[in-house]
Amino acid sequence: MAGSQSMGQVVAIVGAESTGKSTLALELHRVLTARGMSVALVTEALRDFCDQHGRTPRVDEQAAIAAEQSRRIHEAAATHALVLADTTALMIAVYSDLIFQDNSLYAQTEHDHAQASMTLLTALDLPWERDGLIRDGPHVRVPVDTLVRQALQRTSAPYAVVAGVGVARVQRALEAVEHLLDTPARQARAGQGTRWRWFCENCDDGECEQHWLPRAAP
Repeated sequence: MAGSQSMGQVVAIVGAESTGKSTLALELHRVLTARGMSVALVTEALRDFCDQHGRTPRVDEQAAIAAEQSRRIHEAAATHALVLADTTALMIAVYSDLIFQDNSLYAQTEHDHAQASMTLLTALDLPWERDGLIRDGPHVRVPVDTLVRQALQRTSAPYAVVAGVGVARVQRALEAVEHLLDTPARQARAGQGTRWRWFCENCDDGECEQHWLPRAAP
């Protein structure tokens, strides 16, 4: 996911298995496309590998799958204003670490993931469901979630945790994406103000009432 000024914004959707990543990506794509936006949905390279080969990948095949995931995202960002990535290569690194005790993929996949404009991390509040070859069981969800959070912290990538069931889950994710898309307009509004504004390290919303501070006395 090499960065470029001409590239579209990437929303990365990551999280442990059976936390609704694919469903969330599909719903966001449906809603945003209906608004007339240029939106690409990038599917999961690991799922395609398992469907094609009828098995999960070996440790020596992980790097190629990670590279393919990043390639798909980069290609989509070159032709669309917004890309919804149903996982990134970072998830391949996490599973390589968890299953094969191989942490060699983190450096490249964290670099690739850091190019995303926003990350949505799906919470563990949905029941686990079986899904063919690509799920290992409910016992891996907490360890995976922990490794994903640690990797995100290393990349310093901003992320929003998406929780809730059904429509509520989609709405929370949509609000986060809308906040991202509104960034240029918020920055323009902030530049037009006459009062001094402060932005906390966790939010760049200049309209938030908590950000309006009294001006210092002359």
